Amino acid sequence: MTRWYAVHTHVGGEAKAAFHLRRQGFGVYLPRYLKRRRHARRTDWVPAPLFPRYLFVGMDVARARWRAVHSTVGVSYLVCQGDAPLPVPDAVIDEIRAHEDERDMVVIGRKIPFARGDRVRIVDGPLADQVGLFDAITDAERVVLLLDLLGRQVEVRVPVEAVGTLA
Repeated sequence: MTRWYAVHTHVGGEAKAAFHLRRQGFGVYLPRYLKRRRHARRTDWVPAPLFPRYLFVGMDVARARWRAVHSTVGVSYLVCQGDAPLPVPDAVIDEIRAHEDERDMVVIGRKIPFARGDRVRIVDGPLADQVGLFDAITDAERVVLLLDLLGRQVEVRVPVEAVGTLA
């Protein structure tokens, strides 16, 4: 019976390990999400592993040569309990896959009812009752707002829960 098992990879070696495991005939699942990256005054979204240094390999341990996973390029080790690989519950993999979009990227965070440029009000915290423009949401469940403070527009980051629609 085919089950999923966790594989610990080398730093930044998830894609390399996935490639070599597939070449050996193993099923591989590397969940990824779109991560916001800022570089040289430019912001873009790049695919990144949902679990850095981990991926899942699908195999039947009774039939597969699972010990070969340990010596695969990019793999640090197969997660085991004692001398046998430790299976990941199918429900965990199903739950991760249920959150994937049409590009097979896991959608993390929550949907927010704001679009860039919408006027919003801060409802909690030290800046409560300030009105600003919604700019973006970060990976850390925080939103970026532009507020008019001291005669100029200032970028502030506040928790998503602290922002409400302008009534």
